[in-house]
Amino acid sequence: MLTKTDKPDAPPVPHYHGHRERLRARFLAAGSDALPDYELLELVLFGAIPRRDVKPLAKSLLERFGSFAEVISAPAQLLAEAGLGESTITELKVIEAAAHRFLKVEAKRRPVLSSWSALIDYCRAAMAFADKEQFRILFLMDRDLLFNISK
Repeated sequence: MLTKTDKPDAPPVPHYHGHRERLRARFLAAGSDALPDYELLELVLFGAIPRRDVKPLAKSLLERFGSFAEVISAPAQLLAEAGLGESTITELKVIEAAAHRFLKVEAKRRPVLSSWSALIDYCRAAMAFADKEQFRILFLMDRDLLFNISK
């Protein structure tokens, strides 16, 4: 799809011209909740793949792995099998490491788990996309306060 330009002799501009800038602006203005998973993944891929349309790649990764979180948390070997290079895999793993670091900081500020919904969120964030099975022990302290004391 081509769009018209202001100059009569100029060739039409492809519809994707300026897509990265528009997507970044929309993200900054409206936040991540305003973007579907594939557009959020596109934003991450922009840094690793600077001169290529990454929308088809983002959509194929989501189709293969299921969600943004599952793409980010996928083992490096599976990402490589999906056709990603080392720098792109590193970019995704940095995002994953940052997410885990945020969770650790939040855990230090208050009890890790204070409700059943927090327990489910914690288990999903900590273990849902791990490639190895994990066993965790959670002890009930006080009446409804849950603390994670083992990993």
